[in-house]
Amino acid sequence: MTGISPQLLQDIEAVVGPNGIIEDEARGPGPIVRPASTQEVSRVLKLCNEAGQGVVPMGGNTTMVQGTRRVRGEIALSLERMNAIEEVDVASRTMMVEAGAILQVVQEKAVEHGFLYPLDLGGRGSATIGGNISTNAGGNRVIRYGMTRDQVLAVEAVLADGTIIPMQGKAIKNNTGYDLKHLFISGEGTLGVVTRAILRLRPLPTSENCAWVSVPSFAALTDFLGYMDAAAAGTLSSFEAMWAEYYEFITGDKTPHKPPVAYGAPFTVLLETMGSDPERDQLRFEEMLGEALEKELISDAVIAKNEAERKALWEIRDDVFQMGHVAPLWAFDISVGIADMDDYIKALKAKLTARWPDHNLFTFGHLGDGNLHVIVAVGDGSEETHHVVEELVYGGVRDLKGSVSAEHGIGLEKRGYLSFTRSPEEIALMKQMKQLFDPKGILNPGKLFMDEGTMPEMASPLNSAAE
Repeated sequence: MTGISPQLLQDIEAVVGPNGIIEDEARGPGPIVRPASTQEVSRVLKLCNEAGQGVVPMGGNTTMVQGTRRVRGEIALSLERMNAIEEVDVASRTMMVEAGAILQVVQEKAVEHGFLYPLDLGGRGSATIGGNISTNAGGNRVIRYGMTRDQVLAVEAVLADGTIIPMQGKAIKNNTGYDLKHLFISGEGTLGVVTRAILRLRPLPTSENCAWVSVPSFAALTDFLGYMDAAAAGTLSSFEAMWAEYYEFITGDKTPHKPPVAYGAPFTVLLETMGSDPERDQLRFEEMLGEALEKELISDAVIAKNEAERKALWEIRDDVFQMGHVAPLWAFDISVGIADMDDYIKALKAKLTARWPDHNLFTFGHLGDGNLHVIVAVGDGSEETHHVVEELVYGGVRDLKGSVSAEHGIGLEKRGYLSFTRSPEEIALMKQMKQLFDPKGILNPGKLFMDEGTMPEMASPLNSAAE
């Protein structure tokens, strides 16, 4: 699969039309095939399967694990022309979309009909629903609404040989054998290409209350999370924790942001509740924070007084691109038990200090779902340094039985560490599934498993930020 047959490209063009194949160096070398329907996806995959031609499904390209990188002459398959929102069903509270629909567009369409599509992440303006599904994206509201998996009622997918697996209905309950949609959610396009989906919508909150608080210790941080989750009675939607090093950098002199609360606390938190009674919810939010102050769970708090201030607080949290000021660096998306987080970060800090006294370790995360984003800036950016840093970061995760990927997937970047999280029996079963669904190995080849090709040279140390 190192060369693409000119005849195959002609046959594909006959399916997708002259505008259905483009070149875009920004998304990698080689042709990008852009079908306009599920039937065209089916015919393209059938042609590629017969020719043994590798295909890399491509969404909004906000991946942080090289999940859409082409390294062995693959064709890219982009569903960007399949971006329609086909239906909003108010009675069943569902939305039917094509996989190329942009997340932010889906969010806005839901609001137009009085609903909330709760998945939210920093790359909302370019990330696609198909990409979200293929990586089981998480984001800022997992603590209340769950991952992408929890937002999807049905998918339509195309297998490597062109077989179309149709969507089932809109019902939440459907206990009729294996729930096949879950094979394609988080499959990173290795088992099939998701082409359409039925998404679950939620009631649109009419109040949002947001605050940035200082927390005096990790014990207080976990207690504060538990207190707010209980006191908010199910309305706590976001709980974004930041270690001091990250908070002080992201609001430092080199950034456009001013610190909402004074420096000095070991942790700060951006938290938000979403409810249905603006006046009462605001009063209760202020009361909860006041009670937290009295309990010494927090030491300071700034509450957003309006939507502009709320957006300003979230802009600070989302602006991870400021990390570029300390390149070279490497970003990691891991999960460990909440009770283990503090010890994990302290142990990692000690190991990095022993190896490189001059380094930076930035940590932030959704906390309530066990997800941490760990950014390490150290060394000369060499691949040798990268490998050592990975071993330190992922070794601690393995010891605590955590996950080397909380929400970004495996791709090429993490496939060498899949065994740190998954048992040999699990990996063997995954490979059997891959063989069953894609016997010729044409779908996103080389992703997930190390023995499906040689490891390519790594990308720039500064990963793109989708989270």
